[in-house]
Amino acid sequence: ANAESGMAVDDDCKIRFLQLKAKQTYRYIVFKIEEKLKHVVVEKLGEPNLTYEDFAVSLPAKQCIYCIYDFDFVAEENCQKSKIFFMAWHITFPDF
Repeated sequence: ANAESGMAVDDDCKIRFLQLKAKQTYRYIVFKIEEKLKHVVVEKLGEPNLTYEDFAVSLPAKQCIYCIYDFDFVAEENCQKSKIFFMAWHITFPDF
């Protein structure tokens, strides 16, 4: 379904997110906007064994994207936990 912006989210985005959330199938998902199609689509999937550093270096320097990262950590109670972060990513470096 289209949002008020007229941008639609591809069904594959929803499926991959649910796989990450429920089964931890991926460490991260990178989404991009297909301007011509007016769709948000999956661009990249990170395997569950990848680190945050792997994720960070895979991000493009000059592109607007959305990302989901599944962050594992040990809580104060000494138990393993996970939090899912949603990020909007846009970095532009000046052209010299």
